[in-house]
Amino acid sequence: MSRIGRRIIDVPDGVTVDAAPGRVTVRGPRGELQQVISPDMTLNQDGGTLTVTRPSDRSEHRALHGLTRSLVANMVEGVTRGFEKRLEIQGVGYRAVLRGTDIDFALGFSHPITVRAPEGIEFEVPTPTQVVVRGSDKQRVGQIAAEIRGLRPPEPYKGKGIRYAGEYVARKVGKRA
Repeated sequence: MSRIGRRIIDVPDGVTVDAAPGRVTVRGPRGELQQVISPDMTLNQDGGTLTVTRPSDRSEHRALHGLTRSLVANMVEGVTRGFEKRLEIQGVGYRAVLRGTDIDFALGFSHPITVRAPEGIEFEVPTPTQVVVRGSDKQRVGQIAAEIRGLRPPEPYKGKGIRYAGEYVARKVGKRA
């Protein structure tokens, strides 16, 4: 074992990390998150730092090492600051309306589409053509944002649909007369 890798995560005040073999629980001001991790990885907390250590330099352990460090770092960031994804709606008559905790979309279909907010996810509609998805779990925020985008993905000819904020949609040339 020439050099066993170590990855360090800074843990801010007010955040507690409980590491059991194969499971990590992180508690903070924005809630509590749990994650199943590889039992090969060891987590040691020393004051305000959390160290992830791998048992060997084998390629599987190196891959799991980086994955474990990223998952735990995202959990720490999620319970302190949280994550958000912004979506933009483009198209004539396309809009979103917040009704309680749910969102009603008018996307050119014959009926409105309602998206219910799952536990731990918050929606915000600053304007009828913008939607913000917020939460403490990075994976769930991204998944819900992708599901909303999948309701009406941007089409390449006019660019109508739901897209991530700042997303580039490659436009195609239409028919020529």
